[in-house]
Amino acid sequence: MKFYKDIITKISLILISNAFLFNTPEVKSAENIKIIYSIFSRTIEVDSLKKFAEEGYASDNLRRILKATGSSDEKIKYTLNKNFEVPITIVSKLVNSEIGNVFLTRLSSIIHPTRAKDERTGKLALKASVIQGLNLGDGKINLLNFFEAYPTKTVILNVNALSKVLNKVESISELLDFFTNSPLEKIKPN
Repeated sequence: MKFYKDIITKISLILISNAFLFNTPEVKSAENIKIIYSIFSRTIEVDSLKKFAEEGYASDNLRRILKATGSSDEKIKYTLNKNFEVPITIVSKLVNSEIGNVFLTRLSSIIHPTRAKDERTGKLALKASVIQGLNLGDGKINLLNFFEAYPTKTVILNVNALSKVLNKVESISELLDFFTNSPLEKIKPN
């Protein structure tokens, strides 16, 4: 009987000490999006972005950032609320595939946690936010669900890296258009 009492006491002490020693604050979702452009940065609260997307109301800080985009409020609200319906099993397979790994590596240079020392941390955060975002949206994901599911308090959005990727995507799409329009058949002599 004394043996069981000693074991229960030791287990209780271990559990209690773990709660005090390894108590890390739980972060359920991103609260801020820090937009970095060159040497400038601005922070947007995810809640204010959500309020704008749902009600159309924007705080002064958010209004200045939205104005800088050059897009209409309706287009921004549409982009924030645009749902993508994808089965979670397919997303899970995709983010754990070779091509998914390449995609996440590139995306982690654009969207990442504040203290990410390597791309692995960013990729894990992206995987978690996509899967949890789908869970929040009941099988659908949009930008708001993505940011609400991001596992750190602050998300970095690097506009410089985003511009580089968009330029590459634009040049790749032009290249694809060129080849899909069968240019060689136009040059072949009859």
